[in-house]
Amino acid sequence: MKKRLGRGLSAILEDVEEAYKKDIKSDSSIIQKIPLTKIVPNKYQPRKNFDEESLKSLSESIKQHGILQPIVVVKQKNKYMIVAGERRYRAAKMAGFESIDAVVADFEEKNFRELALIENIQREDLSPIELAHSYKELINEYSITQEELSSIIHKSRSHIANTMRLLNLSKDTQQLISEGKITQGHAKVLVGLDKKSEKMIVDTIIKQKLNVRDTEDLIKKLKDKTNKNSTKIVTKEKKEIFDTIDSITKKIESLGFKVKNSGNKITINFDTKEKTLKFLSYFNKNS
Repeated sequence: MKKRLGRGLSAILEDVEEAYKKDIKSDSSIIQKIPLTKIVPNKYQPRKNFDEESLKSLSESIKQHGILQPIVVVKQKNKYMIVAGERRYRAAKMAGFESIDAVVADFEEKNFRELALIENIQREDLSPIELAHSYKELINEYSITQEELSSIIHKSRSHIANTMRLLNLSKDTQQLISEGKITQGHAKVLVGLDKKSEKMIVDTIIKQKLNVRDTEDLIKKLKDKTNKNSTKIVTKEKKEIFDTIDSITKKIESLGFKVKNSGNKITINFDTKEKTLKFLSYFNKNS
């Protein structure tokens, strides 16, 4: 039976918020200085890519001003696993720090995955694809609707739906989005294309460095061309059908029958029994 997102998880998230809101100067007892060698990342961390330039910028800031907001960890035997603040942890390592300020929280292990997902959704700039996977995992794990997830994480349902639609794109396109080579704006207009067209458009975006507006115009031209070609094919097929029916009509008329040709329909008038038998006899011989 699927579990549901309930007060337990909400209460834990509220505890994290409270930890962040506390004034560490007036209540330093809740903060511990933990060696970086004893800290391990959360194995449920949904973020797969950490922008190096962004980390370097944060690292320089930490060197000058220190870590203004402690990370949140949980103790596991002789190690501490990060619940919130992995970017600060990585930047501190990059800055050459030996320890970092941390709030040691008391969370149950079953909540680590959910905490990592929601903490990232609420506080970090996940790539659109990582965000889409986070939404999908929470929805599947708890059998909730997009509407219910919307109320839990305070994001609009349309935002959740549009973000999750990106998972319909090919793996190659998703990778390019994660790497920042294609923006989320590009990605949104790619959704719905067949895979062949998607690849062609993506290659063009990268080679010609198209912006979103240019990409929309290119896709419109592609769709217009596709529709025009489809119309040509249908028209050609219809012409072949009409030509065949016209040929049959003339053949039947040559046998002495009254025939009415209405586009793709032939009506034959049998005014005597003899003509009916003659018609059947002819087609039986030629069938």
